[in-house]
Amino acid sequence: MDPHRPLSGDERRRLLAACRVYLVVGEASSGGPWQDAVARALSSGVVGVVQLREKDVDDATFLARAGTLGRLARAAGALLVLNDRVHLAAACGADGAHVGEDDLPPAQARRLLGPDRLLGVSCHDAAEVAAASALGADYAGLGPCFPTGTKALARRPRGAALVGEALPGARLPVFPIGGITPDNVAALAAAGATRVAVGAGVLRAADPAAAARAIAAALATS
Repeated sequence: MDPHRPLSGDERRRLLAACRVYLVVGEASSGGPWQDAVARALSSGVVGVVQLREKDVDDATFLARAGTLGRLARAAGALLVLNDRVHLAAACGADGAHVGEDDLPPAQARRLLGPDRLLGVSCHDAAEVAAASALGADYAGLGPCFPTGTKALARRPRGAALVGEALPGARLPVFPIGGITPDNVAALAAAGATRVAVGAGVLRAADPAAAARAIAAALATS
Protein backbone atom coordinates (compact mmCIF):
# COMPACT_ATOMS: atom_id res chain seq x y z
CA MET A 1 0.00 0.00 0.00
CA ASP A 2 1.38 3.38 -1.08
CA PRO A 3 1.31 5.52 2.10
CA HIS A 4 0.95 8.70 0.05
CA ARG A 5 -2.00 7.66 -2.14
CA PRO A 6 -5.58 7.85 -0.84
CA LEU A 7 -7.35 4.51 -1.03
CA SER A 8 -10.58 3.86 -2.88
CA GLY A 9 -13.61 2.50 -1.08
CA ASP A 10 -13.08 -0.92 -2.66
CA GLU A 11 -9.46 -1.00 -1.54
CA ARG A 12 -10.41 -0.09 2.00
CA ARG A 13 -13.03 -2.81 2.13
CA ARG A 14 -10.62 -5.42 0.79
CA LEU A 15 -8.09 -4.51 3.47
CA LEU A 16 -10.82 -4.59 6.11
CA ALA A 17 -11.94 -8.05 5.00
CA ALA A 18 -8.36 -9.29 5.29
CA CYS A 19 -7.87 -7.83 8.78
CA ARG A 20 -7.60 -10.29 11.65
CA VAL A 21 -6.22 -8.02 14.42
CA TYR A 22 -7.87 -4.60 14.81
CA LEU A 23 -6.00 -2.44 17.33
CA VAL A 24 -7.87 0.10 19.48
CA VAL A 25 -5.46 2.85 20.50
CA GLY A 26 -5.68 5.49 23.21
CA GLU A 27 -4.33 6.48 26.59
CA ALA A 28 -6.92 4.26 28.31
CA SER A 29 -5.93 1.14 26.38
CA SER A 30 -2.20 1.77 26.54
CA GLY A 31 -2.00 3.15 30.07
CA GLY A 32 -0.37 6.38 28.88
CA PRO A 33 1.57 7.56 25.79
CA TRP A 34 1.03 4.97 23.11
CA GLN A 35 3.35 5.72 20.19
CA ASP A 36 6.07 3.21 21.07
CA ALA A 37 3.66 0.40 21.91
CA VAL A 38 1.69 1.00 18.70
CA ALA A 39 4.85 1.01 16.58
CA ARG A 40 5.93 -2.25 18.16
CA ALA A 41 2.50 -3.82 17.64
CA LEU A 42 2.44 -2.74 13.99
CA SER A 43 5.88 -4.25 13.47
CA SER A 44 4.23 -7.65 13.97
CA GLY A 45 2.77 -7.43 10.48
CA VAL A 46 -0.60 -8.80 11.63
CA VAL A 47 -2.46 -5.58 12.57
CA GLY A 48 -4.75 -4.52 9.72
CA VAL A 49 -6.69 -1.64 11.29
CA VAL A 50 -5.89 0.88 14.02
CA GLN A 51 -8.63 2.90 15.69
CA LEU A 52 -7.95 6.11 17.60
CA ARG A 53 -10.19 6.19 20.65
CA GLU A 54 -9.72 9.32 22.78
CA LYS A 55 -13.00 10.38 24.36
CA ASP A 56 -11.66 13.11 26.63
CA VAL A 57 -9.55 15.36 24.38
CA ASP A 58 -10.55 18.33 22.24
CA ASP A 59 -10.66 18.17 18.46
CA ALA A 60 -7.29 19.88 17.97
CA THR A 61 -5.54 17.38 20.24
CA PHE A 62 -7.43 14.51 18.63
CA LEU A 63 -6.36 15.64 15.15
CA ALA A 64 -2.72 15.81 16.20
CA ARG A 65 -2.87 12.30 17.64
CA ALA A 66 -4.70 11.05 14.56
CA GLY A 67 -1.90 12.45 12.41
CA THR A 68 0.71 10.57 14.42
CA LEU A 69 -1.27 7.34 14.41
CA GLY A 70 -2.08 7.68 10.73
CA ARG A 71 1.59 7.94 9.80
CA LEU A 72 2.39 4.83 11.83
CA ALA A 73 -0.55 2.95 10.30
CA ARG A 74 0.22 3.93 6.72
CA ALA A 75 3.85 2.91 7.04
CA ALA A 76 2.71 -0.54 8.19
CA GLY A 77 -0.02 -0.92 5.55
CA ALA A 78 -2.84 -0.61 8.09
CA LEU A 79 -6.08 1.38 7.92
CA LEU A 80 -6.87 4.28 10.28
CA VAL A 81 -10.35 4.54 11.82
CA LEU A 82 -11.56 7.25 14.21
CA ASN A 83 -13.75 6.44 17.18
CA ASP A 84 -16.81 8.69 16.99
CA ARG A 85 -15.30 11.92 15.57
CA VAL A 86 -16.87 11.38 12.16
CA HIS A 87 -16.57 15.08 11.31
CA LEU A 88 -12.77 14.82 11.50
CA ALA A 89 -12.31 11.82 9.20
CA ALA A 90 -11.69 13.80 6.03
CA ALA A 91 -9.51 16.39 7.77
CA CYS A 92 -7.01 13.78 8.98
CA GLY A 93 -7.25 11.45 5.98
CA ALA A 94 -8.76 8.62 8.02
CA ASP A 95 -10.12 5.56 6.27
CA GLY A 96 -13.32 5.60 8.28
CA ALA A 97 -15.02 6.02 11.63
CA HIS A 98 -16.63 3.84 14.26
CA VAL A 99 -19.76 4.82 16.18
CA GLY A 100 -21.25 3.37 19.34
CA GLU A 101 -24.79 3.49 20.67
CA ASP A 102 -24.21 6.86 22.36
CA ASP A 103 -22.50 8.43 19.34
CA LEU A 104 -23.80 9.78 16.04
CA PRO A 105 -26.51 7.53 14.51
CA PRO A 106 -25.06 5.25 11.81
CA ALA A 107 -27.22 6.68 9.01
CA GLN A 108 -26.02 10.21 9.76
CA ALA A 109 -22.43 9.01 10.10
CA ARG A 110 -22.66 7.34 6.70
CA ARG A 111 -23.90 10.55 5.09
CA LEU A 112 -20.97 12.49 6.55
CA LEU A 113 -18.39 9.86 5.61
CA GLY A 114 -19.64 9.35 2.06
CA PRO A 115 -19.47 6.03 0.23
CA ASP A 116 -15.71 5.52 0.17
CA ARG A 117 -14.84 5.63 3.86
CA LEU A 118 -15.51 2.74 6.23
CA LEU A 119 -18.21 2.83 8.88
CA GLY A 120 -18.11 0.55 11.91
CA VAL A 121 -20.89 0.17 14.46
CA SER A 122 -20.91 -1.29 17.97
CA CYS A 123 -23.21 -4.29 18.41
CA HIS A 124 -24.14 -6.22 21.53
CA ASP A 125 -26.19 -9.18 20.35
CA ALA A 126 -27.09 -11.27 17.32
CA ALA A 127 -30.01 -9.06 16.28
CA GLU A 128 -27.85 -5.93 16.19
CA VAL A 129 -25.17 -7.70 14.15
CA ALA A 130 -27.77 -8.96 11.66
CA ALA A 131 -29.13 -5.40 11.25
CA ALA A 132 -25.76 -3.64 10.97
CA SER A 133 -25.43 -3.84 7.21
CA ALA A 134 -28.81 -2.19 6.67
CA LEU A 135 -27.62 0.73 8.81
CA GLY A 136 -24.84 1.43 6.31
CA ALA A 137 -22.06 -0.28 8.27
CA ASP A 138 -19.07 -2.00 6.69
CA TYR A 139 -18.23 -3.94 9.86
CA ALA A 140 -19.44 -4.52 13.40
CA GLY A 141 -17.70 -4.56 16.74
CA LEU A 142 -19.30 -7.19 18.99
CA GLY A 143 -19.04 -7.14 22.74
CA PRO A 144 -18.25 -7.01 25.48
CA CYS A 145 -16.60 -10.41 25.46
CA PHE A 146 -14.54 -10.31 28.66
CA PRO A 147 -14.15 -7.93 31.61
CA THR A 148 -11.97 -4.93 30.86
CA GLY A 149 -10.46 -2.14 32.90
CA THR A 150 -10.24 0.37 30.04
CA LYS A 151 -13.93 1.40 29.98
CA ALA A 152 -17.06 1.05 32.07
CA LEU A 153 -19.28 -1.78 30.86
CA ALA A 154 -23.03 -1.36 30.68
CA ARG A 155 -23.52 -5.03 29.82
CA ARG A 156 -22.33 -8.32 31.23
CA PRO A 157 -19.48 -9.84 29.20
CA ARG A 158 -20.66 -12.98 27.43
CA GLY A 159 -17.50 -14.22 25.74
CA ALA A 160 -17.69 -17.22 23.44
CA ALA A 161 -21.45 -17.58 23.86
CA LEU A 162 -22.01 -14.12 22.40
CA VAL A 163 -19.72 -14.85 19.46
CA GLY A 164 -21.33 -18.21 18.77
CA GLU A 165 -24.80 -16.66 18.72
CA ALA A 166 -24.01 -13.61 16.60
CA LEU A 167 -21.66 -14.78 13.86
CA PRO A 168 -24.03 -17.09 11.95
CA GLY A 169 -26.37 -14.20 11.07
CA ALA A 170 -23.62 -11.72 10.15
CA ARG A 171 -23.45 -10.29 6.63
CA LEU A 172 -20.31 -8.24 7.22
CA PRO A 173 -17.01 -8.62 9.08
CA VAL A 174 -17.50 -8.89 12.85
CA PHE A 175 -14.76 -8.03 15.35
CA PRO A 176 -15.41 -9.37 18.87
CA ILE A 177 -14.10 -6.85 21.41
CA GLY A 178 -13.68 -6.38 25.14
CA GLY A 179 -10.88 -7.61 27.37
CA ILE A 180 -9.34 -9.84 24.69
CA THR A 181 -5.80 -11.09 25.32
CA PRO A 182 -3.50 -13.81 23.99
CA ASP A 183 -4.64 -15.95 26.93
CA ASN A 184 -8.39 -15.88 26.24
CA VAL A 185 -8.71 -15.39 22.48
CA ALA A 186 -8.69 -19.14 21.81
CA ALA A 187 -12.15 -19.43 23.38
CA LEU A 188 -13.50 -16.94 20.83
CA ALA A 189 -11.71 -18.71 17.99
CA ALA A 190 -13.32 -21.96 19.06
CA ALA A 191 -16.71 -20.24 18.82
CA GLY A 192 -15.99 -19.20 15.23
CA ALA A 193 -14.19 -15.86 15.51
CA THR A 194 -11.63 -15.23 12.76
CA ARG A 195 -10.88 -11.61 13.71
CA VAL A 196 -10.92 -9.52 16.89
CA ALA A 197 -10.49 -5.96 18.12
CA VAL A 198 -8.03 -5.57 20.97
CA GLY A 199 -6.46 -2.74 22.94
CA ALA A 200 -4.77 -3.27 26.29
CA GLY A 201 -4.24 -6.97 25.57
CA VAL A 202 -1.62 -5.92 23.02
CA LEU A 203 -0.60 -2.38 23.98
CA ARG A 204 0.10 -3.18 27.65
CA ALA A 205 1.91 -6.43 26.89
CA ALA A 206 5.63 -6.63 27.62
CA ASP A 207 6.11 -7.37 23.90
CA PRO A 208 3.22 -5.87 21.87
CA ALA A 209 4.40 -7.47 18.63
CA ALA A 210 4.52 -10.93 20.19
CA ALA A 211 1.08 -10.44 21.74
CA ALA A 212 -0.41 -9.41 18.39
CA ARG A 213 1.17 -12.41 16.66
CA ALA A 214 -0.11 -14.76 19.36
CA ILE A 215 -3.65 -13.48 18.88
CA ALA A 216 -3.42 -13.80 15.11
CA ALA A 217 -2.06 -17.34 15.43
CA ALA A 218 -4.93 -18.39 17.70
CA LEU A 219 -7.46 -17.01 15.23
CA ALA A 220 -5.78 -18.80 12.33
CA THR A 221 -6.49 -22.15 13.96
CA SER A 222 -10.29 -21.58 14.08
